[in-house]
Amino acid sequence: MSSSVAVPAAPLADERKKRRIALVGGSLGNLVEWYDWFVYASFAIYFADSFFPGDNPTTQLMNTAGIFAVGFLMRPVGGWVLGRAADRHGRKSALTLTVTMMSVAALLIAVAPTYGQAGYFGALVLLLARLLQGMSIGGEYAASATYLTEASARNRRGRGSSFQYVSMTCGQLLGLGMLITLQHTLTTAQLGSWGWRIPFVLGALFAVVVFWIRRRLPETDAFKEESAGEGARDDSARGTLKVLWQHRRQAGLVMALTLGGTVAYYTYTTYLTKYLVGSAGMPKTTATLVSFTALALFAVLQPFAGMLSDRIGRRPLLITFAVGCTVGTYPIMTALGSASSYWSALGLSLLALVIVTGYTSINAAVKAELFPTRVRALGVALPYAIANALFGGTAEYVALWFKSSGHEKLFFWYVSGCALISLVTYLLMPDTRDAVLSRAEAEADGEGEGEGREPERGRPEASVEAAR
Repeated sequence: MSSSVAVPAAPLADERKKRRIALVGGSLGNLVEWYDWFVYASFAIYFADSFFPGDNPTTQLMNTAGIFAVGFLMRPVGGWVLGRAADRHGRKSALTLTVTMMSVAALLIAVAPTYGQAGYFGALVLLLARLLQGMSIGGEYAASATYLTEASARNRRGRGSSFQYVSMTCGQLLGLGMLITLQHTLTTAQLGSWGWRIPFVLGALFAVVVFWIRRRLPETDAFKEESAGEGARDDSARGTLKVLWQHRRQAGLVMALTLGGTVAYYTYTTYLTKYLVGSAGMPKTTATLVSFTALALFAVLQPFAGMLSDRIGRRPLLITFAVGCTVGTYPIMTALGSASSYWSALGLSLLALVIVTGYTSINAAVKAELFPTRVRALGVALPYAIANALFGGTAEYVALWFKSSGHEKLFFWYVSGCALISLVTYLLMPDTRDAVLSRAEAEADGEGEGEGREPERGRPEASVEAAR
């Protein structure tokens, strides 16, 4: 009997090791991608006047926020191009390409000339770099969401995919940590003159390291099964809009369930520091420290919420988020606007981010679980990127527009309204926890491991597709 137990021990250990490598490699790359993406927003308060002259700080921030939002317009393009590449050539190749693009974009921002040096040419370089970053992130989200979900064990996909927002938030924390370090190392004048370039140079170097790591990642079993199973079938349809159209209902679900989550996330992360400075009147250093601490605790929460979804399902967490955001945004943001101390601002920020965790911890898994392997990356990428371009990327700009027009509190209702739309979606959609993503999982169900569970509720056809 002992020998029968010992036989599968080594393969099981190898499998766990492979999953850990995939988790770490995929997460590190995602961290650097989002560090480069968010460091723009974190340092905008220092370089805004370098590219846009004028005496009105709000107008300068609106200009930089506008370029931040324009970057989101390229995310659907990146989602389409790189999502198709991930479905046709593999998740690993797409992940390697996205981090290369991000490195180039970060370097462009680092060397961009100021208005005093080259007029608005510097702003044009900034714009081009953000467009390249937008394309990179548009593909990165889908490739990493798909990779982390497929590389996780079936009963741990919630936890595995939660590391997308762990690494995403850690990337932002790295940027904020860089900001805090430079704030305590350089003077405000030095930061505004040249110090803001440092994090972009480092971002480009980090991306080179991650490129080397991602080149050595294992491909997911689901994609290898799909590629090997094509045989005589024409594989030219993989990752195409034609195939995605066959799953247009799922694509619509991705857009609707993303709407409330992305607006809430960007409100309480990228916009929070500016809101505490501009509306609550906090010093920049205090506001930055509030954001850093809140985000650090937020990152810790993600795997626990992901594990909870593996036990009770995805919908309960999504519904909790949407209800909390719909009814809680106005009072939380109003209180934050009058917060007078670090601790009061931190407590309110944490409350908001705990609510947002219901979405962030599992949204990658939910989206990946909606689609079959041959169109999974594109199915996650394109509708998600469109929703982000329309709502996530414009959240900060909309907030500043309401503020400049003297109706700042209308933005709070805007966030609540977006969450309400997503709430309706969560109430109507099926739970995706039991989705079958590979032939191995389908065979495990046939052997009884999935007995008593209902794979792909509301979408039985996807189980057949995934198992081919």
